[in-house]
Amino acid sequence: MKQVVRGRFAPSPTGYMHMGNLWIAMLSYVSVRQQGGQWILRIEDIDRQRSQSSYTAGLLQDLDWLGFQWDEGPYQQSRRQSLYESVLQQLEAHNLVYPCYCSRARLHNVSSAPHLGEKRHPYDGHCRELSLAERDQLAKNKKPSYRLKVEDTRVQFLDAWQGLQTKNLKAGYDDFVIRRADGMWAYNLAVVIDDLVMGVTEVVRGCDLLDVTAQQIYLRNQLRAVCHQESASMVIHYKQAPVLLGQDGHRLSKRQHSVTIKDLRESGYTPAMVWSHFVEQVGLGKVLSERRRVHSLSDLLTLDLNSSLFKQEIIYM
Repeated sequence: MKQVVRGRFAPSPTGYMHMGNLWIAMLSYVSVRQQGGQWILRIEDIDRQRSQSSYTAGLLQDLDWLGFQWDEGPYQQSRRQSLYESVLQQLEAHNLVYPCYCSRARLHNVSSAPHLGEKRHPYDGHCRELSLAERDQLAKNKKPSYRLKVEDTRVQFLDAWQGLQTKNLKAGYDDFVIRRADGMWAYNLAVVIDDLVMGVTEVVRGCDLLDVTAQQIYLRNQLRAVCHQESASMVIHYKQAPVLLGQDGHRLSKRQHSVTIKDLRESGYTPAMVWSHFVEQVGLGKVLSERRRVHSLSDLLTLDLNSSLFKQEIIYM
């Protein structure tokens, strides 16, 4: 029996939807629809300081206005805290995580001063082998973050657009945070759990996340061993797209105050005008199998996703 393709769009509600968001939403949607699959909408709002309900409402409004139709969701990570806690407890029970008491200053020094001839690492395994007595003493003055205990592993995966990727994870040095000291869940943990539980089989996102993909694959394999999740055996296929940059070289993002879909709508743009403008700016016209003016999302379902356009790292708008 053929496996149903399940893709997802997972924006963070830390600002209104911009062209960079639209790029990934469109690619993930088109890829799933071309394969007769299901498109899941997930709101990644675990960043309590920056996420706002008004931005969530704005994202949903923009997606609906532009013609996106999701098959499941919208799920919200902020409502899935108990699930993440349960998984952390299972990882602890299997001695796969440990508390880290390092200060920001210490971590900064570690990552900025590698030894001669070594690559820069974000950590050095300092808290990995602390005794219980040492942990108890440190806990009197500081709440810990929690790190996944990584073993020396070679992770290799084939990205449909960025090609074969290989990363050698090193015990201690590549132990990554899965829960911050302030209690906030790390992106790597939440996204891996959610993709696992939701049965996601295809991940379309920006290639700026290539570097964390190996960590996520490693964590997924660990969860497969401890959580006995049926969908853990499913293989995730990755399509990591070029990052859109403005002509000034800056990434199209909320922090760069890029033009939003809300701005365009309020200035009089119709959905057809937004899509036409978007296709022209990104250069999608040349990879449509049917050369015609684009007036809607459905007009983009003939995109040739095997085009070399998608195998770049950067596209300037």
